[in-house]
Amino acid sequence: MTETKPDSALQWRDGDMPYSSQFGDHFYCQTDGRLECGHVFLAGNGLPERWQEAPCFRIGELGFGTGLNFCETLRQWKLFAPSSASLHFTSFELYPMAGSDIDRALAHWPQIDQERQALVALWPDVREGSITLQVEPNVHLTVVCGPAENTVAKVDTGFDAWFLDGFAPSRNPAMWSPELMQAVFDKTSPGGSFATYAAAGFVRRNLQAAGFAVSRRPGFAGKREMLCGTKPG
Repeated sequence: MTETKPDSALQWRDGDMPYSSQFGDHFYCQTDGRLECGHVFLAGNGLPERWQEAPCFRIGELGFGTGLNFCETLRQWKLFAPSSASLHFTSFELYPMAGSDIDRALAHWPQIDQERQALVALWPDVREGSITLQVEPNVHLTVVCGPAENTVAKVDTGFDAWFLDGFAPSRNPAMWSPELMQAVFDKTSPGGSFATYAAAGFVRRNLQAAGFAVSRRPGFAGKREMLCGTKPG
């Protein structure tokens, strides 16, 4: 069964599985998006172990979507990061969801109930420009609304890790373009890293051309490969 929201590319399939009719793709892995986040984006970037090394850790993300990656990251941050450390999580999102849709999508996972409720309580009705939220005393979330190919290059900060989580490269190639991968590289701190579920050849080549040292690892839930890599220090 598919439910489409009026005036929106967002659809709901099989109950609470969000699907983008514009990009023809689900917002997260149908097997278990939360576990995929842990396998791909956290472990692929050496997290949470690297949180022990820096008083301030900065994560960049392409594609905020439902906020699932942020909420799972926040859950693990509260468990494993030093109490004195701070997290700055910046995500670049073209079509930010309404808070009610974020709430519906994330309610699937009781493991992140606290994080979901905290995010939804702060999420604004007007979603444009830069959304900046203090979710915990030492955790800040910024969602930059608009095309990532225009916004990533404009941020001032350098990121310690990237979650490259746009829709599938075959569905949304602009999110994986040489220009955007170069901007990601340029905004990565020396020794910083990226991880992505994507393993398409042109994605790997674009990341390598940008300057990353790229490696392949086994993907999540039987997927053969994923990509991760580092910026030389």
